[in-house]
Amino acid sequence: MSAFENIVIGKSSIPSLILTVILMIVIPVGFAVYWRRKHQERTKFSWLIAGAVGFIVSARVLELGVHYICIVADNPISQFINGNTAAYVLYGVTMAGVFEECGRHIVLKYILKKDRTRENAVFYGIGHGGIEVLAVLLPALAGYLVMAVLFSAGDTETAFKTLKITEENASAALPTVQMAASFDWFMMAMNVVERLFAMVGHIGLTVIVYDGVVNRRKWCLPLAILLHMLMDTFPALYQRGVVPLWAVEVWVAAWTVVIGLAAVRLYGKQKDPSVPKDV
Repeated sequence: MSAFENIVIGKSSIPSLILTVILMIVIPVGFAVYWRRKHQERTKFSWLIAGAVGFIVSARVLELGVHYICIVADNPISQFINGNTAAYVLYGVTMAGVFEECGRHIVLKYILKKDRTRENAVFYGIGHGGIEVLAVLLPALAGYLVMAVLFSAGDTETAFKTLKITEENASAALPTVQMAASFDWFMMAMNVVERLFAMVGHIGLTVIVYDGVVNRRKWCLPLAILLHMLMDTFPALYQRGVVPLWAVEVWVAAWTVVIGLAAVRLYGKQKDPSVPKDV
C-alpha cells in the first residue's frame, strides 16, 4: 500500500479535528439548552426527542433504503444516476426534501397532537437538526481524528490493522485518510458554519411545516420540500466536483436567510391552536 507512504498529517489536523468534534457536540446541545431554559413552561422534551427520532426514521432508515436501490446497488437505475451529474443532483435533493419534510409533516400532524406550541415546533427542529450532527457528522469527524492520530504516530502497520485497511479496500480508504491528513482550521470553520446554517434551516423548515399543520395551509409542505431541495442543490453539486466549497457556503447561507425569514414571519403569527381531534 505504497500510496499511504506519502500521507503526512498536517500540524493543525489533530488540534482542529479535536476542536471540531467538541463544537459538533456543543452546537446542538447549546441550541437545546438555550431554548429549553428560555421557554421551559412551553416546551416538552418529547418534542425534542420526536424531532431526533423523526430524522432517524425518515432520513437514515427510509431514505437510505431507497439510496441503496438507486445509488449503492448495481442496476440500470443506479448506473444512470451515478453516471449523470444532473440526475444525481436532482435525485439527491428530491429524496432529501421529500423524505425529511414529509417525515416532519407526519410526526407533527399525526403523532404530536398534544402541547402544540410554536416553541415546541422550534424544539422539534432542534432535535431534528441536532441528531443529524450527533449521529451522522460526529462519528465521521471522530473517525478522521482517529486516523490522524494513528498515522501521525508513524506506525503505518498498526494504523492499517486498527482501521482494517487491506490491499483490497486500500483505494477506497485512501481519500478518507487524505481528508483526515489535510484537515485544518479553515475546514473546521467551514464545518462549524455549515452546521449552524443547517440547524437554523432545520428549525425554520419545521416551523413552516408546523404552521401548515396547525393552520391547515396545504402549501406549507410543498414549500418546505422546495426550500429544502434548493438549499441542498449546491452541496450536491459540490459532491460531484462542479462547484467549490466557498460557493456552497454562500448558497447555503442565502437560503438559510430565506428560510429563516419565512419561518420568523410565520412564527410571529402563530398562536396556540385549538386543534380538532382529527388533525
